[in-house]
Amino acid sequence: MVIVMDETATKGQIEAVELRLKEKGFQIHRVDGVTRTILGAIGDKRGIDLREFEVMEGVHEVLRITQPYKLASRTFHPDDSVIQVKGALFGGDHIAMIAGPCSIESEKQLYAIAQSIKNSGARLLRGGAFKPRTSPYSFQGLGIDGLKIMNSIADELGLATVSEMMEIGQLDAMIEYVDIIQVGARNMQNFPLLKELGNIKKPILLKRGLAATIEELLMAAEYIMSGGNYQIILCERGIRTFETYTRNTMDISAIPVTQSLSHLPIIADPSHGTGRRDHVAPMARAAIAAGANGLIIEVHHDPDHALSDGAQSLYPNQFSRLMQELQTIAWTIGKTL
Repeated sequence: MVIVMDETATKGQIEAVELRLKEKGFQIHRVDGVTRTILGAIGDKRGIDLREFEVMEGVHEVLRITQPYKLASRTFHPDDSVIQVKGALFGGDHIAMIAGPCSIESEKQLYAIAQSIKNSGARLLRGGAFKPRTSPYSFQGLGIDGLKIMNSIADELGLATVSEMMEIGQLDAMIEYVDIIQVGARNMQNFPLLKELGNIKKPILLKRGLAATIEELLMAAEYIMSGGNYQIILCERGIRTFETYTRNTMDISAIPVTQSLSHLPIIADPSHGTGRRDHVAPMARAAIAAGANGLIIEVHHDPDHALSDGAQSLYPNQFSRLMQELQTIAWTIGKTL
């Protein structure tokens, strides 16, 4: 349930409600808004009379959360969450751009790409160091050495970094070298991993699973949030359907639907959503028009010789042109790129 305090509620009244909730065995998640404090109470509500809390001093109203995801719901947090990462903003009227290669291949390769995306206006650099490949014989990434390369280049160019974490043993390296930890589609329901990420204070980019529903995506976010980490950025990256022409089916409708259900920002990944370079820009434009809070796009200066996902990577000049197009769309819908 959610307890909304009065605008005039005192510190003592809020603490009294918190104490009563703890006595009843609830886990408390508190949000201090601009005008009101909201207390999210997670636990067994059987045998609890809501009127017991409604009559307490300083309480404005008590609400039941009917969705299985509590902390991620708009009932708990009505306003959009805005997550700031080194000056880039995710959420509300802000659009954040993440770009870079699928895999970190070398320092020279990553520097060339990072410089180009920065010149085009992106403020976040993506790059895979640990690569989940379908074939065990494919390039698996440079590991921690790759993270060090990306961290050094990003520091020099003033960019934030995004990279995918595959398993719990990589957490220390991720915390040291990465600004946003990505949880890929294959790990969306890796619950031990999600629980670990709930214990840290670093933004998490959570991608929708290959065949996951929107509710399952929000429940995965709930796992992280239940541990105390509310810095979650959701990502629509396409789902697997019967269609084979594109790599996945890009679910643009998931963007406004998710925003109606949750306060968490959501971005789109048209690179994985389509798997084809010629379809990335149209779907990127569509995602921003649909209200996405950002994009994550694969860019490579020599995609024909990329070690992974070259077919869905934009050339730097294509990314630059796309950024100009997105500026127009963002202005039209009242958002800031």
